[in-house]
Amino acid sequence: MMEPAAATTNSALPANGAAATPAEWHERVMHKCRESVEVKQKFFERYADEIAVLSQKMASRFSEGHKLWVMGNGGSACDAQHIAVEFIHPIIEKRRALPAYDLVSQIPVLTAISNDKDYARIFVDQLELWGQPGDMVIAISTSGNSPNLIYALEAAQAKNMLTIAFSGKDGGRLADAAEYCFTVPSYSIHRIQESHVALLHILWDLTHVAMGEEDVI
Repeated sequence: MMEPAAATTNSALPANGAAATPAEWHERVMHKCRESVEVKQKFFERYADEIAVLSQKMASRFSEGHKLWVMGNGGSACDAQHIAVEFIHPIIEKRRALPAYDLVSQIPVLTAISNDKDYARIFVDQLELWGQPGDMVIAISTSGNSPNLIYALEAAQAKNMLTIAFSGKDGGRLADAAEYCFTVPSYSIHRIQESHVALLHILWDLTHVAMGEEDVI
């Protein structure tokens, strides 16, 4: 398992940004850019083969009429919405739309479950109602320890759904709760989220390629 990288600072620059010169500000930008590239490089080198296999499995399940369900909290909820819209409304004209639904957008449902039951139930209750055997589930978390995601993945496994997790740091509990867990080797929330976005784009793209569509990106 890869050792997660700690967020780094550039000791060559002054700690107080207000005192930095234009050249030092330029270096700050490039330092963060290099760090982002390095994390992605390590991440995709580690998981390229698994991503390739998963994209083919997802293509097969979509072809059989199954659906994709996506969930996350906070910024990861935004990523869940992002994944769903990529599949529902492809940016490439000739690619087919595929059934993907996020579990974070229905605010009345989320608040009702949180208020009447428990916040930890907001995803699992929806999956138990709508999810079907053979469907796919993606749970996104930078820490890998969100209880509502863990419960949802456990319920998905019980219903014979394909379980996928995007995680960070050391993977957290998601590493054991999903059939596929892609853990970004960093403790920086920003670096983790940046890698998750790259992963969702690559997974979307290769799923379509596995369904016989042209590899044009």
